[in-house]
Amino acid sequence: MTTAPESRPADIVITGCTTLTHGGTGGTGDAADPMDPSDPATPTPSATAGDIGFLGNSAIVVRDGLIESITTPEAVADLPAVERIDARGLLAMPGLINCHTHTPMVALRGIAEDLPIEEWFNDWIWPIETNLTDRDIELGALLACAEMIRAGVTTFADHYFAMDRVAAATEASGLRANLGQGYFSSEGAAGLERSIDHALRLRGAAGGRITTSLAPHAPYTVDDGDLAATAELAREHGLLVHIHAAENKAQTAAAVAATGRTPIETLHRAGLLDVDVLIAHGTGLTDGDLAVLRRGTGRVAFATAPKGYLKFGWDPTPLRALASIGVPVGLATDGAASNNTLDVWESMTLTALTQKSSERDPAWLTARQALDHATTQSARAVGLGDRVGALAPGRCADLILVDLTGPHTQPVHDHAATLVYSARSADVLTTIVDGKVLMRDRRLLTLDVSRIVGELNPRLPALTYRGHGRRIQDYDPA
Repeated sequence: MTTAPESRPADIVITGCTTLTHGGTGGTGDAADPMDPSDPATPTPSATAGDIGFLGNSAIVVRDGLIESITTPEAVADLPAVERIDARGLLAMPGLINCHTHTPMVALRGIAEDLPIEEWFNDWIWPIETNLTDRDIELGALLACAEMIRAGVTTFADHYFAMDRVAAATEASGLRANLGQGYFSSEGAAGLERSIDHALRLRGAAGGRITTSLAPHAPYTVDDGDLAATAELAREHGLLVHIHAAENKAQTAAAVAATGRTPIETLHRAGLLDVDVLIAHGTGLTDGDLAVLRRGTGRVAFATAPKGYLKFGWDPTPLRALASIGVPVGLATDGAASNNTLDVWESMTLTALTQKSSERDPAWLTARQALDHATTQSARAVGLGDRVGALAPGRCADLILVDLTGPHTQPVHDHAATLVYSARSADVLTTIVDGKVLMRDRRLLTLDVSRIVGELNPRLPALTYRGHGRRIQDYDPA
């Protein structure tokens, strides 16, 4: 006989934490001392970006991979549980989401620095990528997953090659991911065929933690016919499309000169704005592109990775303009070859700061708005807006516990400001995905970094050799 769920012990009970809530379900709590477990939750709903609030001295019950309830420690004092976590002094929040990355590129971290984008691609990255083996890709993805777990990332959207190997790494790590097999039109029909084959075979893998997308590289490497075919396949199979477009202003100008269309106009002409699409970067958007985006009938979102833009001398993604037309923007790191880390916490801080600078407005992109981008908007961007990105009953138990007791985070006058401007990824103590603890007290439970690095490092000379003169592609943004 199967035991009724309500009579079984909970899988995890977390007590004494401050909880980041959405939708007015929690109090503002900003004056609460996170060190004081007796501080009562303020019942007044918060009126903030995304209705983000903070509920003091709370408890979270996790059962069967889902959040069952958010309540008080007193209410769960006698509730049987497989694991109880004393979270006094900690803040519980939704796990971060890396909305656009290339995980295997951690193997190229720091190898091509202080270069313009065309040299970075043509002289370094694309020659090296011709050397990639499936094992290189899997080891890179495993190392990336370990880095993200330690930085509080619970979901990532990946766009690369040999994605079966990235799927294997995802399954081993316990993370959640949307995976897309990247392709160029220079591969011929086989490129798109591999992308759709991967998307249909792997979606729902790892116990449902893996979703999939079609992943054409960009309008300047994928021709109009393949883009239109991608849109049709996405519509037929209900798939997300994950693509780079309008990456910078020079790329947009080159596209207009060569084709008479901006990259966004090319996506619209191909039908890609009428399906679910995640567009990486968008720092080269024009005013006219906003009207084009508004005409699309699909669910369009962008991913922003500000650290790389600063390094390449690009403008930031225009979040204020996209907000004005209701387009969500999730946070990302891009690959570690350009970003150097997969630290979405850093991306959140830089997003807030670069938006203030670019808009010349200290009141734009408040700390709560940055948290909204990091949680609900990121979840919507990767097509998981109804499953992750918020802590609420029935949502996936993808959450992190952040230590707010350090000298750099005390005192806490405003939890949102502390998270965005003071806390660091190293303050994440515990990472939970699908109700499973992947890191406890900074100790990884699913991956062995020393073993991964021990196998990866001897492979680097062969991987980084460029004397063969080959490139996987040529960077020509037109």
